Amino acid sequence: MDRPFPTVAVVGLGTMGAGIAVAAARSGRRVVGIELDGAAAEAARTRIEESTARAVARERITAEERTALLGRIAYTDRLADAAAADLVVEEVPEDLELKREVFAELDRVCPPGTVLATGTTALSVTRIASATARPERVLGLHFFNPVHSMKLVEVVRTVLTSPQVAEEVAEFARDLGKTPVAAGDRAGFIVNGLLFAYLNQAAAMYESRYATREDIDAAMRLGCGLPMGPLALLDLIGIDTARTVLEAMYAQSHDRLHAPAPILGQLAAAGLLGRKTGRGFYTYEAPGSSHLAAGSSPAAAARVPGRGVRSVGVCGSGTMATGIAEVFAKAGYDVVLVARSQEKADRAKAALARSLDRSVAKGRLDEAARDAALGRVVPTGLLTDLDAVDLVLEAVAEDLAVKRELFASLDKICRPGAVLATTTSSLPVVECATATSRPQDVVGMHFFNPAPAMKLVEVVSTVLTADDVTATVLEVCGKVRKHAVECGDRAGFIVNALLFPYLNDAVRMLEEHYATVDDIDTAMKLGCGYPMGPFELLDVVGLDVSLTIEKVLHQEFREPGLAPAPLLEHLVAAGCLGRKTGRGFRDHARR
Repeated sequence: MDRPFPTVAVVGLGTMGAGIAVAAARSGRRVVGIELDGAAAEAARTRIEESTARAVARERITAEERTALLGRIAYTDRLADAAAADLVVEEVPEDLELKREVFAELDRVCPPGTVLATGTTALSVTRIASATARPERVLGLHFFNPVHSMKLVEVVRTVLTSPQVAEEVAEFARDLGKTPVAAGDRAGFIVNGLLFAYLNQAAAMYESRYATREDIDAAMRLGCGLPMGPLALLDLIGIDTARTVLEAMYAQSHDRLHAPAPILGQLAAAGLLGRKTGRGFYTYEAPGSSHLAAGSSPAAAARVPGRGVRSVGVCGSGTMATGIAEVFAKAGYDVVLVARSQEKADRAKAALARSLDRSVAKGRLDEAARDAALGRVVPTGLLTDLDAVDLVLEAVAEDLAVKRELFASLDKICRPGAVLATTTSSLPVVECATATSRPQDVVGMHFFNPAPAMKLVEVVSTVLTADDVTATVLEVCGKVRKHAVECGDRAGFIVNALLFPYLNDAVRMLEEHYATVDDIDTAMKLGCGYPMGPFELLDVVGLDVSLTIEKVLHQEFREPGLAPAPLLEHLVAAGCLGRKTGRGFRDHARR
């Protein structure tokens, strides 16, 4: 099979355009690099020569390959020279009228068989294509920055794009060593359509003073394994760019969750655009720097002293309860592990012992430390054995009635001054607190699964939680080597409040036949560096668990855009709950 598009023209040789030109030339294709301003064309030539010299220095290409590559790129300031190309990729500034003007002229000068591709990240490909007489040969080709290292390319088809043209362009992307995914023409396509709604909600969360910028970013890095927190990522992308994408998304969806958070407009109006200006959500050493300025993080607020904690009680016998007990036992705390019966408590301790054995086998723990940790755990089937502990954490079923009943019992059993904590991931902490006569002693400590490995704990204070109780759990988190983030008692806390709307958006994207499960998962992993795609994650978490959390978020905030996607509800009703049942968004029984 002949390689598609032996000659490629790139219109606009900024960072993205230059990267695409180099990638095409490196694949052996002839490239026509077009900058309409002569001085800009020469500047682009210099930029490409310098970038390829750095590639040689870093041993990404040889000096001979660089020489051949540069020899395949011609530079011009005449759009008419695109007539020699089989494929034209446009990378001019993100302005609809400018792009339409460029495409109208390309349509006039290029032969009828030439394919025209726009590199827009947010604008309507259909409206750009309508400036030509060949909309069937127009599509979006969205590379990611930096082009040389990012593997993803979104191939965006309109309702008029020829399927054959879309496949030829996808094959071109594969020939460049990229992974193409197919997307329909909707603002943001796949990656930005899912990413920017999440970033927007993070900005709104910070604007409401619900949590600090540092805690929001740490929560999503440590709780979800993301490479960057959302506010740091907004600074990297550029506040102005984020607003442009969100405005385009809102113009199409009219979903209030896509309307740019007011703080984005305020920062943009003040010229605080992120790293490129030296200040956005964070302050940097200099414009363009990735290093935070000294003293830019707020000093820790003075706190009242916490209460002393020497012994800990854990209620529950499941994975989360045994994991939390292991965390405290390894940190030197005496642990009372309470289950509904002595037999269940003994089984829970046995599971804990197996986990410790695995740590020894992997060299993470020595045998003496294992034995000491195991010796600190006392299993029991009696709640009354918690009468002397300093801190109790419940990790029982995610059922409010069950939790309230347990807290009412703990209120009668535990000593005055003991801290009572719930590990709920979605229920109101204050509802647990008001089941007691001491709501000031109740707090949320949301560990993440598996508790021994995951570093994050969300510390959730209600309107009734005493300051020294919050201080106590923050101090304890430090002693058990967890990173604590603080937030208020609001549905989803930080992580789930940002994560599950993103997952719900992915399901909506699928049910609208906009993109496939595999393409959406691939796009988010390759385009954003996420450890798992949204459908992989939904199947791991459990579709029933996800649906419950999404219903709680919708009930709390009453946003139409937070209503669970019907497809998710239908799968749960059918018993397709993910990996635990063998089938969810994928059929795991066949894998």
